[in-house]
Amino acid sequence: MAKYTVRSREYKLEAIRLWQSTDKSAAAVEDELGLRRGSLYEWKHHLLVKGQSGVDELEQEEMSEQARMRQLQRENKQLRQELEILKKAMAIFTQASR
Repeated sequence: MAKYTVRSREYKLEAIRLWQSTDKSAAAVEDELGLRRGSLYEWKHHLLVKGQSGVDELEQEEMSEQARMRQLQRENKQLRQELEILKKAMAIFTQASR
């Protein structure tokens, strides 16, 4: 018979963070950590239902990462536009000097 192991809240939160921060499936992360199938979904569900703040922190981190990604995408777009303007200006100035 399998031995029942009690995992701490911190362990569960870290396992959920690992799962959500990678492209791996829950099953793959569970295999890596030596957990039984469905543990990550169960832990996340229990943390959400019981209203423990750990999942709220995860969601806030995820939202802040998404906001940061959008900001970086906007900056990237602006820098590309500035680069194109500089290239065009360079072309104009080199033609004028000939």
